Amino acid sequence: MTEMLSLSNSPLLFVAAMLAKILVVFGVTMGIVAYATWVERKVIGHMQTRLGPMRTGWHGLLQPIADGLKLFFKEDIIPTEASKVPFILAPMMILIPSLITIAVVPFGGDFSFVYQGKTYLVPLQVTDLNIGMLYILAMAGLGIYGITLAGWASNSKYSLLGGVRAAAQMISYELAAGLAIVAIFMLSETLSLRGIVAQQSESIFSWYIWKQPLAFCLFVITGMAEINRTPFDMPEAESELVSGFCTEYSSMKYALFFMAEYANMIVVAALISTLFLGGWSGPTPWGPVNLLGKVFSIMFFFMWVRATMPRVRYDQLMYLGWKVFLPLALFNIVVTGVVVVLF
Repeated sequence: MTEMLSLSNSPLLFVAAMLAKILVVFGVTMGIVAYATWVERKVIGHMQTRLGPMRTGWHGLLQPIADGLKLFFKEDIIPTEASKVPFILAPMMILIPSLITIAVVPFGGDFSFVYQGKTYLVPLQVTDLNIGMLYILAMAGLGIYGITLAGWASNSKYSLLGGVRAAAQMISYELAAGLAIVAIFMLSETLSLRGIVAQQSESIFSWYIWKQPLAFCLFVITGMAEINRTPFDMPEAESELVSGFCTEYSSMKYALFFMAEYANMIVVAALISTLFLGGWSGPTPWGPVNLLGKVFSIMFFFMWVRATMPRVRYDQLMYLGWKVFLPLALFNIVVTGVVVVLF
């Protein structure tokens, strides 16, 4: 049998493989971000007995490209009274954390190739951290600084209210989201996403959604609140705050907010798939195909909810976070602990 070597045995191959994985993951993510906007407009359009985008390309398939070109060439306006440096940095501070969290999400098993008579193994993951989930929670917390900074730097009452709402919402729901997945760590005994997937790889019945249905429901709902998706889109709330924290933005800065929203949706869908639905394991032998199928299904669910549910009132939002989801997450931890100890 040919010996399988790690890429760490060849620094040149290691660097080349890392660059290739980063480029592929970034390219696929940006492609999904671009066409998620088209899919959402089509899905919501058909659910509301409309056609959605139809004019740019066949059934509007070129609409994301047209929108990108339009925003790229539009005039970039910075309000006179805005704090210019934070105003410019805020959109990047929102997008970058959402992109770098994807680095620890595993999208397949090990890929092998032969080079100079030696067989090397390449893990289909940019990097595997033994505290991968802790890293994701830390990076997710950084994104809120960009939203709050955008609201403050715009020097607009609507933007400021949106930023303050976003900060309050993040504090309320990130706590419940973190506690919801503590039960998963108790069962898997690891914070590595690759290790969590390995625990669920035996069959579909070993997925944690069957062992932790309450944690799954809590994480899906709090994840939607974390990324400000309807019905939890209070920081934007067009009917009340014009466009919330991005009211004063235009051109590509405005586009960065939308890119960050859909990138965050991809991250949350990938985390739900990894933590509860077996990650890349599935019916096909191609791990990335299995994972993408689950991610697209969850994103479709998010779009379906947006087309169906009305926005909740702000007091209802806070009530759910502190008086419903947080106690349920703590209750789930206690029950899981009792089951782990006794059985």
